[in-house]
Amino acid sequence: MRKRKLGTIGTSVSAVGLGTLTWGRDTSPEEAEKQIGLFLDADGSLIDSSPYFGGGAAESVLGELLRTAIDRSALHIVSRAGLGVDGVDASRSSLERNVRSSLQNLGTEWIDTLVLAAPDPVTSPEETADALSALTSRGLINGVGFGNCPGWYAGVMSELLRERGVRLSAVHTEYSLLQRGIEREIVPFAEHAGAGIIAWSSLGRGVLAGRYRHSIPPDSRAASPHFAGFVEPYLDDKSRQTVEAIATAADGLGVDIATVSLAWVLSRPGVSAALIGPRTAAQLSAILTDLDEDIPDAVLAALTDVTEPAWGYPERF
Repeated sequence: MRKRKLGTIGTSVSAVGLGTLTWGRDTSPEEAEKQIGLFLDADGSLIDSSPYFGGGAAESVLGELLRTAIDRSALHIVSRAGLGVDGVDASRSSLERNVRSSLQNLGTEWIDTLVLAAPDPVTSPEETADALSALTSRGLINGVGFGNCPGWYAGVMSELLRERGVRLSAVHTEYSLLQRGIEREIVPFAEHAGAGIIAWSSLGRGVLAGRYRHSIPPDSRAASPHFAGFVEPYLDDKSRQTVEAIATAADGLGVDIATVSLAWVLSRPGVSAALIGPRTAAQLSAILTDLDEDIPDAVLAALTDVTEPAWGYPERF
């Protein structure tokens, strides 16, 4: 698997990251171990986790694997902070609790990139920046990312961090051929700030892998009580047209639909990594098969032309 710089900070990560959204709930610990084994064998390194994934169990599953089966130094772990019991909470005490809880669950001494999950409308940006700076100076986190935020907030927070000697590492946001809203503000901001874009749901919440072309499989996310509402917005006619355009290109090239979908995201300006979240090891293996296949620029340009940026922001998740 190819490596890329995470923005301009110098850290290299795998171009495709493994998401753990379903670990501990729809993906068993045994299946998770198979996934991470396949991922590491393919030279993957970026693992996207969160204390909110898998009903709170995902980081514990990953932590057990770190204790028993995986070399911590082989991974670049992304986690989140800033969500409390009553919603968004990016206060100093909340961020401290979030990070300490994640470190305990993961059984590690540091988080490579901590993502501020969402803007906090109550806590002052200065308090949040002070907290992130303190966590960095103590070596508990190595880098800071912003998630699900408008450009103005990212700009304010980035400047506050810079004043405290902390450089923004990443912007962590949804980006795919079905969600191009970040192209209006976030992509230009990331370029200006030197931050790498980590694109979550780069396969359009699974839709751009082609699983829903003809039906909704009973074992899929769209049929799951946990994720049906998450996938449903991308099952409309416009999304189907996009999927069929990708399928036509994939058939002509002799590759999987997911291969073309990921190649488009990774071709976009500022993108350091595209995240995938397969539920099973078999799904991951299928995605990894043609991962480094070179897709012609003309095909990627045509897909850009047949889709349209939606000038909005990704839904919070």
